[in-house]
Amino acid sequence: FQPLVERVVRAIGSRHIRFLARGVPPGGRILDVGCGRGVLLSELADRGFETHGVERSAAAAEGADPRATIRIVPELAAARYPDGHFDAIVIWHVLEHLREPVATMREMHRILAPGGKLVVAVPNFSSLQARRSGAAWFHLDLPRHVFHFPLETLRRLLVDTGFSVESEHHFSLRQNPFGDVQSRLNLRGDLPRNGLYTLLHRRPPGEPPPFDAATRRRLLLAGLLLAPRAMLATLRETALRSGATVHVVARRTGP
Repeated sequence: FQPLVERVVRAIGSRHIRFLARGVPPGGRILDVGCGRGVLLSELADRGFETHGVERSAAAAEGADPRATIRIVPELAAARYPDGHFDAIVIWHVLEHLREPVATMREMHRILAPGGKLVVAVPNFSSLQARRSGAAWFHLDLPRHVFHFPLETLRRLLVDTGFSVESEHHFSLRQNPFGDVQSRLNLRGDLPRNGLYTLLHRRPPGEPPPFDAATRRRLLLAGLLLAPRAMLATLRETALRSGATVHVVARRTGP
């Protein structure tokens, strides 16, 4: 993202790291499925964990922390990890991108130690934000998202693949308020779809900004004006257990 936005995202991320590390034994082995450039793994390595990642693209993992062991594979099973190898696995907004989510869940069960922690985060297709926004929902993100999971479906998927659900979390300061803002902007026919999201991304040196100056000003002003309303909507949806994104903590059951 643009530098100011990137700093905010990373500051929020420090709270996220503490949550992921909770309950994992000191020095435990953690796998990030779809690790990208390994920002999460770097933070976990700072806390003394043994960090591993899988990623489809070598370019996507470029610049990852050398303390993390990353395997470039087309699917999780191709990494060939031993049975019960990890104390914790994180799959954070990746499951919805995969064409074989059930097979991936079964593989994570195999390579997670008995009683090990699994954290799954996905857009919540049954959320108030999704239902209100319809086709304008920011987190719909077609065609990159090939599956969407109502929360009840995610619960059933976890149980059917050998996990017990420990907790569900509906608040995400990093995801949900912005999703509300961008979804409301997407409902307007006079602004580009996901335009604010595009505008906040960092561009390569020399690349001109997206959209004309007037559109950029309208997007930024609308985003600022909608932010307080989006925060209130996020708190309400959290209280109603209907967050626009949800992350579920589960444990591997069985031997």
